[in-house]
Amino acid sequence: MELIHGVSVFPGSPYQNQDITISYDGLLHKSGADQVYLHYGVDGWKNPTTIPMMRSSSGSFQTIIRASARNEINFCFHDSAMNWDNNNGLDWTIRVH
Repeated sequence: MELIHGVSVFPGSPYQNQDITISYDGLLHKSGADQVYLHYGVDGWKNPTTIPMMRSSSGSFQTIIRASARNEINFCFHDSAMNWDNNNGLDWTIRVH
């Protein structure tokens, strides 16, 4: 599922405790970031966590997380210089079923 600004999520409508692949080819990547981190929380940014993403064979950054939320996963990205991509202040949200 293609989201906004170079972010894709698979599956697009995950079930609780299902693994989710998040791919990032957005602003930070296009600006030459050497490393991108996924910053995410659940159900309104509870328990925020930051994890490094791995570069995929296509050149984008990718990671897998568990859909450990009741309702939604909230996320954004930053690079190693702490430049953020937060979807113009809206962050990204994945609804969990």
